[in-house]
Amino acid sequence: MSTELTTESPTYSSRRAWLATAALSASLLVIVMDMTILNVALPALSADLTPSADQVLWIVDVYSLVLAGLLVPAAALADRWGRKRMLMTGYAIFGLASLLVLFAESAVMVIGIRVLLGIGGAFIMPTTLSTIRVVFTDARERARALAVWASIAGIGAAIGPLIGGFLVEHFSWQSAFLVNVPLMALAVIAGLFLIPESRSADPGVWDWTGVLLSFTGMVLVMWAVKHFGAQASLLVPAGWAALIVGAGLLALFVRRSLRQNRPMMDFDLFRNRVFTGGIAAALGSMFAMAAALLLLAQWLQAVEGSSPIRAGVQLVPLALAAAIASLVAPALAERIGPRTVIATGIALAGLGMIIVYVIPGELHYASAVVSLCLIGIGMGSLAIGSALIMSGSPEDRAGNAAAMEETSYELGSVIGVALLGSIASVLYRQQLDGSDAIAALDDQVGDAVRESIGSASATAEEMGLPALARDAGAAFTESMQITSLVGGFLMLGVAAAVFALVPKNTRIDAAQH
Repeated sequence: MSTELTTESPTYSSRRAWLATAALSASLLVIVMDMTILNVALPALSADLTPSADQVLWIVDVYSLVLAGLLVPAAALADRWGRKRMLMTGYAIFGLASLLVLFAESAVMVIGIRVLLGIGGAFIMPTTLSTIRVVFTDARERARALAVWASIAGIGAAIGPLIGGFLVEHFSWQSAFLVNVPLMALAVIAGLFLIPESRSADPGVWDWTGVLLSFTGMVLVMWAVKHFGAQASLLVPAGWAALIVGAGLLALFVRRSLRQNRPMMDFDLFRNRVFTGGIAAALGSMFAMAAALLLLAQWLQAVEGSSPIRAGVQLVPLALAAAIASLVAPALAERIGPRTVIATGIALAGLGMIIVYVIPGELHYASAVVSLCLIGIGMGSLAIGSALIMSGSPEDRAGNAAAMEETSYELGSVIGVALLGSIASVLYRQQLDGSDAIAALDDQVGDAVRESIGSASATAEEMGLPALARDAGAAFTESMQITSLVGGFLMLGVAAAVFALVPKNTRIDAAQH
C-alpha cells in the first residue's frame, strides 16, 4: 500500500502498474468530465442564483485559469514531495470542494468552489501522467498505458454533457458537482492500495520566485486570451495589458530557469526533437480541435434543435473513434513509426474539419458524422504524442514533461477557442447584416441576436419568428464551416510540422534515462 518508488529504483510489477494505470485513468475521467459538465448545468445554475454576466464568465473560466496556472508548480511539488501524496491531496480537495456546493447560496460561493476544483485538478492531472511514466519499466507497455490514459480523457470529455444533462434534468444543478464526491472517495481508496509512492531522484531546486512568476504569468495570459474571446475582438486594452505583462513574467520565468543549474522546470527538454514534436502536436491540435468541437456542439443545439443530452449522444461517434484510435495507435506506431501515425492522425482530423466546409448541399448531422469520426481519429492519435513527450524526457523529469504536456493542451484549447471562436463570431455577424428578419427588430434585441446563435434561437422562439431562426441558423452554419476550413488547414500545417520535427527512426519503445 505504501510501496516507495523513486526514479532510480523502479521495482513495480507489470500487473500492479496496470492496476495503478486503471486507478489513475478513472480519476482522470472525473476531472475531464468536470470540464464539460458545467456547460449543461450553467442555465439551471444561472436561473437559481441569478449571477451577473461577469460572474457567469468567472464561474466558467476560473477553473481553467487556476488549473493552468498551478500545473507547473504542482508537478514540481509532486516530484519533490511524492506523487502519490499529491494525488491523494488532489482527490481530497476535489471531492470536498464538490461537496461544498450544498452550501452554495450565491454566485461568489460557486466561483470559490470552482477555484478549489481547479487546485485539485492541477494536483491530479499532471501527476497521473508522470506516475504512469515512472511505474512502467518497459517503454512499449508505457506507450500502451498512455494510450489508455488518452482514450479515457477523450471519453470523459464526451460523456460529461451526457451525465450532466441527465443529472440536471432529473435532479438539480448541484448534482453535477455532487457526482464527484463518491467518485473521488473511490479514487482515494483505490489510490491508497494500487498507486505506489514515487518521487524524482533529482527534482531540482524549489524556487518560490519561479512559482510566482509562472503562476501569475500563466493566469494573466490565459485571462487575456479568454477576455479577447469573450469580447470577440482584439481591440481590448485590458486584454492586451494582461497579455503583455503575463508574457513578460513567463519570459522571466524561462530565463530564470535556463540560468539555474538545477531548475524547477527544465526547459532543456526542448532540445530533444522527440519531446518538442509531441508538445507541438498537443498544442497545435488542441488549438484547432477545441474550437471546432465547441462550434459543432453549439450548432447541434441551436441550429439542429438538439437537447443537451441528445447533442451529447450525437458526439458519441467522435468519442468512440478517439478511444479506438488511441488504443490501436501504439501497435501501429511499432509497425510504421510513431511520427507517421501521429502526423497522419492529425492530418485526418484536419481533413475532417475541411469536410465540414466542402460538404455539398445543406449541412446536416448525418453528413457531419464522417467529420466527427475523422476528428476523433486525430484526437486518438495524440496518445502517441503523450508517448513521445514522456519517452523524450528522462524519468527524473517526468513531472516537468507532464506539466508541459498538460499546459500545452490547456493553452492550445483556450487560444484556439478564443481566436477561432472570435473569427466565427465576426463571420456570423457579417452573415446576418443582410437579414430582413434582423432589420425588423429594435436595436437592443437586434444587438442581442447578433451577439450569439444562442440568443438568436431564444429570441426567435420567444417572439415566434421562424424567419429569424432560419437566417440566424444559416449565418451560424456558414461561419462554422469557414472557421472549420481555417482550422483544418491549420491542422494540416501542424501535421507537417510534427512530421518534420520528430526524427525518422524514432521508436516509442526507446526510453530516456
